[in-house]
Amino acid sequence: MSKIGSAFRKWSEMSLVLRILGGLLIGAALGLLAPSWSWLGVLGTVFVSALKAIAPVLVFVLVMASIARAGGGLGARFRTVIALYLLSTLAAALVAVAGSKLFPVTLQLQQGASGSAPGALGDIFTNLLTNMVANPIASLANANYIGILFWSILFGVGLKLVGSTGTIRVVGDFADVITVMVKWIIQFAPFGILGLVYTAVAQSGLEIFTTYGKLVLLLVGCMLVNALILNPLWSFIATGKNPYPLLWKCLSVSGLNAFFTRSSAANIPINMELCRKLGLDEDFYSVSIPLGATINMNGAAVTITVMAMAVAGTVGVEVSFGAALLLCVVATLGACGTSGVAGGSLLLIPLACSFLGIGNDIAMQAVAVGFIIGVIQDSVETALNSSADAFFTATAEYRDRKRGAQ
Repeated sequence: MSKIGSAFRKWSEMSLVLRILGGLLIGAALGLLAPSWSWLGVLGTVFVSALKAIAPVLVFVLVMASIARAGGGLGARFRTVIALYLLSTLAAALVAVAGSKLFPVTLQLQQGASGSAPGALGDIFTNLLTNMVANPIASLANANYIGILFWSILFGVGLKLVGSTGTIRVVGDFADVITVMVKWIIQFAPFGILGLVYTAVAQSGLEIFTTYGKLVLLLVGCMLVNALILNPLWSFIATGKNPYPLLWKCLSVSGLNAFFTRSSAANIPINMELCRKLGLDEDFYSVSIPLGATINMNGAAVTITVMAMAVAGTVGVEVSFGAALLLCVVATLGACGTSGVAGGSLLLIPLACSFLGIGNDIAMQAVAVGFIIGVIQDSVETALNSSADAFFTATAEYRDRKRGAQ
């Protein structure tokens, strides 16, 4: 057992990016050279099945624990930074919808849609309310993410109101355990991606990467619009100052490190040190930075929205203007509950797809595609998410200083 544990530790210590790239290249090569080895596709099937099993529990526990452990109101600066976090995340989803409409992409999926999009906005809200109040156990078993969100919020509020400190700590510990389990599953992502890429290339050839290339360009393009145009715009509106010197500082220090770590949580110490060097109030940034690592998810909102729109386009679901607006709200709320582990936003894609009448089996195939392109997508996403934490924290304090000086 010690040898197995030692081998697993050595495997885990290797760069996940390099392992995924290795799995991708090996899968593509085997798909071209040995297309009859269909048993390799089982690796991808097992990996996707494991994600399908853990994703509903992950969403439920993380949201419940986050609400139960949240603090109360913390003053004008915190209202400002929370508003910036939520506004920028919603704007990111809107940009993703616009980009998906202007530059539509499709994915290579194996099955047709299990349902069709509601015909009117009223139908959307009817489905929303019906699924929202479904039995919580059934919601977890059936991957009903709308119901999972609703009940996790209620459980979290209930724990906050009547739960003891010890109970809340236990829930938080359980959330940490689920996060560790997700990390274990993702450690085997290279094998899953090998199987997924093998199946795709064996069936469709290397042209499969043309679609993925367009998808990566769309995702990265939407994220760059938010990072370089919209986020500075919100900062300028809040402070009236040129935001780009602060933006370059945050991108070069926080964004660069987050690009390689691919974890907003792991980048918290980097952001706090950056805030200290910027001369910000420690009592403020020591709370706003961890908060941002939880709810400030511009890049995640882009990923969730673009992938959901791509799935809808692939299976022939027409997304109306009302459905697109609702999708943006859903992506914003879902992004705020994204797990801090690498690839965490991908597990929220089924939540967004469910609002478009697309079944969980189809949506989880999009999650698998997300892991294939995650070497680039997740790195850029995390760089945007984490650098924006420090950027908006500084913006909120500069705004507060400006108002105090008047």
